[in-house]
Amino acid sequence: MRSDHANERAELKVSADVGSWLSRRSSHAAGWRAEELVAAKRGSTVSVVIPARDEEETVGDIVRTIRRELMEAVPLVDELLVVDSRSQDGTARVAAEAGAAVVAQDAVLPSLEGMAGKGEALWKGLASTTGDLVVFVDGDLYDFSSDYVTGLLGPLLTDAEVAYVKGFYHRPLGSDADGGGRVTELVARPLLNMYWPELAGFVQPLAGEYAGRREVLESIPFVVDYGVEVGHLIDILAARGLDALAQVDLGKRTHRHQSTQALGRMSGQIMQTVFDRLARHGRLVSALPPATLLAQFRRGESEHGVEREMVLTDVTCRQRPPLADLRGEDRVRDIA
Repeated sequence: MRSDHANERAELKVSADVGSWLSRRSSHAAGWRAEELVAAKRGSTVSVVIPARDEEETVGDIVRTIRRELMEAVPLVDELLVVDSRSQDGTARVAAEAGAAVVAQDAVLPSLEGMAGKGEALWKGLASTTGDLVVFVDGDLYDFSSDYVTGLLGPLLTDAEVAYVKGFYHRPLGSDADGGGRVTELVARPLLNMYWPELAGFVQPLAGEYAGRREVLESIPFVVDYGVEVGHLIDILAARGLDALAQVDLGKRTHRHQSTQALGRMSGQIMQTVFDRLARHGRLVSALPPATLLAQFRRGESEHGVEREMVLTDVTCRQRPPLADLRGEDRVRDIA
């Protein structure tokens, strides 16, 4: 068993390593200019993927901004794709009218059983694009600017050692300028600090805005639900080391906030992903939790007055394999 002094030395080393990483691998989006990044492309290509489910209110402005500022004004982005994740509104139509290529999530790799979840849409977007560098941007942003894309691309285009770049920002909730990252602060950050303290320097480990090199993204599995982001960080850390990861300050992110019950389901999915990664790396003393059903209670009305209805959600950690493992699969897609 380690002595207290040995534990203290190990903790100090991790803290020093994270501090050094923060100074080397953190930047601000304002420090990257689109014109300079075009020159830094040197023949490489860039794809932007926007997963969207019922986002007709916001996705059009995001697409128009990218097209106008990063495709027409300067040739930084080569491919712009919206993955319609089983929307019930006009998301696909609005995105197409704004100038994006649009693909239905279930039309990609149709020989595979369709799955539901954000990670599924991201994986299908990766399979449907060809860029050497892939930028992922959520489709629910109200204050999107092209700095999001240039900021994420900057480290990748100027440093060959960087494989994956994560965004971070202020996330306002009411009067609290940083109150929006509730699942991050209550679930993801404590777990990462306990088991992967090397990742403690990430301000927003669950951020939906990030970019990576295609060969790296295709080499890792994608959790099909909201565990996808934390899974990425853990898997790339294990495969390539902390210095392959970077982060960029994107300023402020305003989006539609989830209900408390939705956050509970997200938390369960993220915890299952962490347990899965602990098992993969031989760091669990016992087996994975046998129960994967999350019981929640919804307020309802009946003839007897207010009642609580139990709602069950399966938070099993379902995953898509590394895309590189499917080289022989048909990747034909239908573009709307």
